[in-house]
Amino acid sequence: MSSVLQKAARPMWIIRGLHKSTVEVLKHPAPEDTVTASFGKFISEVKPQHLSSVVLSRSKRMVLDSIGVGLLGSTTEVFQLALHHCQLVYANHDVSSVYGRRGTKLSPTLAAFVNGVATHSMDFDDTWHPATHPSGAVLPAVLALSEMMPANSKPSGLDFLLAFNVGVEIQGRLMRFSNEAHNIPKRFHPPSVVGTMGSAAACACLLLLNPSQCSHALAIAASLSGAPMANAATQSKPIHIGNASRLGMEAALLASQGLEASQLVLDAVEGVAGFNAFYKDYAPQHLESPSDNGGHEFLLEEQDMAFKRFPAHLGMHWVADAAASVHKHLVGLGPGTVSPSQIQDILLRVPLSKYIDRPFPESDHQARHSFQFNACSALLDGEVAVESFTPTAMTRPELLQLLGRVRVEHPHDNPANFNQMYGEVQVALVGGDILKGRCDSFYGHWRKPLTQESLRKKFRNNAGAVLPSDRVERLIEIVDELDTNRDCSPLLSQLQ
Repeated sequence: MSSVLQKAARPMWIIRGLHKSTVEVLKHPAPEDTVTASFGKFISEVKPQHLSSVVLSRSKRMVLDSIGVGLLGSTTEVFQLALHHCQLVYANHDVSSVYGRRGTKLSPTLAAFVNGVATHSMDFDDTWHPATHPSGAVLPAVLALSEMMPANSKPSGLDFLLAFNVGVEIQGRLMRFSNEAHNIPKRFHPPSVVGTMGSAAACACLLLLNPSQCSHALAIAASLSGAPMANAATQSKPIHIGNASRLGMEAALLASQGLEASQLVLDAVEGVAGFNAFYKDYAPQHLESPSDNGGHEFLLEEQDMAFKRFPAHLGMHWVADAAASVHKHLVGLGPGTVSPSQIQDILLRVPLSKYIDRPFPESDHQARHSFQFNACSALLDGEVAVESFTPTAMTRPELLQLLGRVRVEHPHDNPANFNQMYGEVQVALVGGDILKGRCDSFYGHWRKPLTQESLRKKFRNNAGAVLPSDRVERLIEIVDELDTNRDCSPLLSQLQ
C-alpha cells in the first residue's frame, strides 16, 4: 500500500465513535481569511514531498540528538520524580514507551510528559533562534502518539518526519512574528508557549485533522501554554518541556473530538487577547499552504540548529569556549595543570541576563545556568562536560576559589541574543600578565554546526549510558533511514 493510501486509511480509527460535535466543526469551519485559519490549512495540507533533502537531513540529526539526550536524561533525579509521580497517581494504560525503562509504559500523554522532562532534564537539548528548544517539545509527543496507533496504521517514517517538521516549523513561524522573542527571555520560558503550539501542530498533522480542527488544536494549545522564568535553573524547568509535549498532544486529541476554541487565537485583532498575550510586539502573517504555490520553504532550510556539546544553557557555550582557549595558555605557563595560585582576577564580558548570571550556584541546575561556573570549569579543565555538574566536581576547592575571583561586565555591543552575542574571558595573572579568550560562534552553533561524526559521538556517549552498544548503533541506523521506512515501528521498539 502506498504512503498516500496509508495516510488516507488512518483517519478511520480516529473518526469512528467521535462526539457528534465533530460534525459541527466540519459544518462551521474557521474563517478562511484569518492568520489562524492559514496555519490550520498549512498543517492539514502539507505533504511529505514538501520536505527537501536539507530539511530531512537536519531534522533527522535533531531526532537522533534528542533521543540520545532523552535517554541520558532518564538517569536524572528529576526524571525519576516525574516518572514515579505518573506511576503513582495515574493508571498505567500500557501503550507508550518511556525512555530508558524497558517494560515500563504509560498512557500516550504521560509518556510524552516524562520523555519531555528527560529531554530537558540536563539542558542538553537543541536550541534555535529565536530562542527555544524545539525538539524536546515535539518529538516525545510524536513518538507517543505513533505508538498509540494500531499496528496496521502506524505512520511511515516519512509521515513521522513530516509531523516532526511541522511541529518545529510552527514554533519558528510564531517566534519570528516578534522581535521580543529573538532575545534571551525575561518573562516566560518560550518552549512552554511555542513548544505547546508545536506539539499540537505535529500531533494534528499526524492525526490527519482537517484545517478547521488543526486551527482549533492550536487555539486549545494556547490555553495550555506558559511558564514563568522564575523556575529556570530549578528542577521544575524540565517540566516546561514535558508539559509542552503532553499538553500539545492533549490539544490535538481534544480537537479531534470536536472541541472548539477561538478562531482568532493567532491573529492580532484589537480587543482580542490571543497569542499576542505572550508577545507584546506580536505581528503575525498568513502562512501559505504548499498547495497554494506548489511548495513550501521550511525555516529549517535556511537555519540549522544549535547542538550542545555539554549539558548547560546555550549561553554557557560561548564563555566555556573562550575560557578553554585561556586554559591552553595557562597550561603552557605552568606544570601542565591550572592552579588558582596563578590567577588574581577573572573578568567575563557577557550579555545582560539575570537568570544566567549566578556567581555561586548551589545545585547542578543552577550551575547549568551560570556564566561564572562554566567559565571557571573550563579554565580549570580545558572543557565543560557531563561530569562537570556532579557534586564532586562542583565542590572542588580550586573551583570555589576561582568563583570568588570572577567579575562580570555587560558590554553594550553584546546583546542577549543567540545570533549576535559573544563571550569574552580575561584572566589577570598574579605576575601581572593578562590572558584573553573570545568566542563569537562556538562549535555546535548553527553558524558552526557539529559534523555528523561529532553528533554521532555525542549520541553514542549519551545513549550508551542506558542502552547496550548494539542497540545504540541500531538506533543510529534506524534514524538515518527513517525517511525510507514503511512505518516507524522499528524506531519505537528501540527507545527503552
